[in-house]
Amino acid sequence: MKTTVPLYMLVLFLAGITPALGQHEQHQQKQDTTKHNQHQMQDGMQHGNMQMPMSHAFSRNLPMSRNASGTGWLPDESPMYGNMYHQGDWMFMLHYNLFLRYNKQDVFEQGNRGDGQFDAPNWLMLMGQRFVGERGLFRFSAMVSLDPLTVGGSGYPLLFQTGETYQGSPLIDRQHPHDLFSELSVGYTHMFSEDADVFLYLGYPGEPALSNVAFMHRPSALNNPDSPLGHHWQDATHITFGVATLGFRYRNFKLEGSSFTGREPDEERYDFDKPRFDSRAVRLTYNPTSQWSLQASTAYVKSPESNEPDEDVYRSTASVLYGKELSGNNRFLTTTLNWGYNYVDQDHKEHSVLLESTLQSDKFAVYGRYEWLQKSAEELGFEHDFFEHDAIFGINALTVGANRQLFEFGSVNTSLGAQLSVFRGASELHPYYGSLPVSAQVYLRIFPTVMMPK
Repeated sequence: MKTTVPLYMLVLFLAGITPALGQHEQHQQKQDTTKHNQHQMQDGMQHGNMQMPMSHAFSRNLPMSRNASGTGWLPDESPMYGNMYHQGDWMFMLHYNLFLRYNKQDVFEQGNRGDGQFDAPNWLMLMGQRFVGERGLFRFSAMVSLDPLTVGGSGYPLLFQTGETYQGSPLIDRQHPHDLFSELSVGYTHMFSEDADVFLYLGYPGEPALSNVAFMHRPSALNNPDSPLGHHWQDATHITFGVATLGFRYRNFKLEGSSFTGREPDEERYDFDKPRFDSRAVRLTYNPTSQWSLQASTAYVKSPESNEPDEDVYRSTASVLYGKELSGNNRFLTTTLNWGYNYVDQDHKEHSVLLESTLQSDKFAVYGRYEWLQKSAEELGFEHDFFEHDAIFGINALTVGANRQLFEFGSVNTSLGAQLSVFRGASELHPYYGSLPVSAQVYLRIFPTVMMPK
């Protein structure tokens, strides 16, 4: 595959920083993880004579806070927002995020591509797990989204966004809605020892071992209602109809491979698409300390876009996630640095870079996201009369936002927030988008309270 050279360089880079972190940090990571596990097990494992699996979903010996979307990893000091329930041998977790908002793209109407609407991006996930015998761990996950109803078939306005179709036409300057069934998956893990596990993950739909944690589940992105512009360069495969992943963990390293359906979901948001298992991915993840998670991955994605059925993509990604629990109640700093690269042929190879961060206090949050990426004239919907077919444009986007808790009702939080985004496209795009288009939105966010399993 043409993209393997840059991926190997990134793997070597990630592996190369290990000595710089020092033996002390590796020792501290093991101490932190062990201590975290002990707290979780002591606090919630026993209920009568029954065991409650207060562990990671894919290891009996990792902290629950490392859970992420699919089989991905977060830093161990990441916050967990959810409601926990116990029934017999089972432990259940309910996660959700809902935004009621008004979104206006291109506030000052510099160009002719902006739009505005009231909508409600949302998702809800139920997870369950239980121990099986002395060494097994079974888990399932079901995720749904009412985006098709609350956002609409054409999605929501977002300048410079591309990907998927509506009524046979490509979606441009809009983010597509997610399917009603966004994940239905099961997984089984077998423990060889405290240091080693092997696991199997099956999803229809599900998420293959490609890129870092999907933006909908990254703590650094949870306060932002918008999808990243680089979504289809980084984590668009978080919903694929047919995926099988086999993985192996040794201590804080994880190597996994997936066979999955490359075609992204079609316009029928309530159905189940045809499973194809025509694509493949490999991912290496390493958590050097309790505050860091690093991954590098590569994939061959067969015909991801239905409007380009003969266009296969070689995708490579690398990311660094940081999570730090600060002193005080519910105070965290989370950050993500993510790179994604799509290679089709010599005339179609595009990069994307994302940096986002959130400072979360007990009742107040401030956050930001910066992106730089490349998109073609074709992706942005320009005919050959405007630009050459293979023209590539650089795009910059900066978002800043803040929200404040209104009230807490039991285990449900509500926050009122606002955010502002500023875009800067290549000069050739200024006649259509303006030189510095601005978008703004206000929202009410509804989400679970933070869980403190210590």
